[in-house]
Amino acid sequence: MSNIRHAPKAPTRVRTLAAGERIDAHHHDEHQIVYAGSGVVTVTTDAGTWFAPGTRALWVPAHTVHAHRARGHLDLHLVGLPAHDNPLGLDAPTALAVSPLLRELILAYTHDPDDDTPERHRLLAVLRDQLRVSPQQPMRLPTPTDPRLTAVCALVHANPADPRTLAALGAATGTGERTLSRLFRGELGMTFPQWRTQSRLYHALRLLADDTPVTTVAHHCGWSSTSAFIDVFRRHLGYTPGAHRHRP
Repeated sequence: MSNIRHAPKAPTRVRTLAAGERIDAHHHDEHQIVYAGSGVVTVTTDAGTWFAPGTRALWVPAHTVHAHRARGHLDLHLVGLPAHDNPLGLDAPTALAVSPLLRELILAYTHDPDDDTPERHRLLAVLRDQLRVSPQQPMRLPTPTDPRLTAVCALVHANPADPRTLAALGAATGTGERTLSRLFRGELGMTFPQWRTQSRLYHALRLLADDTPVTTVAHHCGWSSTSAFIDVFRRHLGYTPGAHRHRP
């Protein structure tokens, strides 16, 4: 990332972004919680891209260079925490499950960031407690560095519906299946089918944020049927694509 901006304090506020609008690469001296009250937010670092609909929040540790992008109309809720205040004990960006209670706490806490009443301090204490018990959820597309992996991942990103096996993709890029399989596990920490599912979900969330019909999304992203897409989507995100399209 070039032209990286340094903002020492991680703001607590709500920011509205239009579909496709970006916040360029920057970093804070504090931790930050990133949550999409509407739409989907993607957060990109050198290590990969994290994507979060309304059932996920993103933990961005202090000093992490990151950029945001809105998928659909985005109400971006940001909660800044001092560098010494790390209720999660995490030093890498992480996606967290957001319960209905945690969602309401984030919305309430970011509503009036200038409020300094004892009630708001108690609200933050409860929010921190809920963060501690929030399960981590893998909603990340790691960025490959090996050129052999980069070539295969680029083919899948360009056409999420591409049905080719890892062996066929390897043949198209000049690398053997066993080598690629080892690279996926060693460098990206997941198998090729796991990575492709994450990639397809990422593209699906982008299309759903643009109000693309569910059946069209399923076909475009490579699922054999709409019902298969709905099943995978529900298992990974906790709700159906139809429910996602009708979120506030």
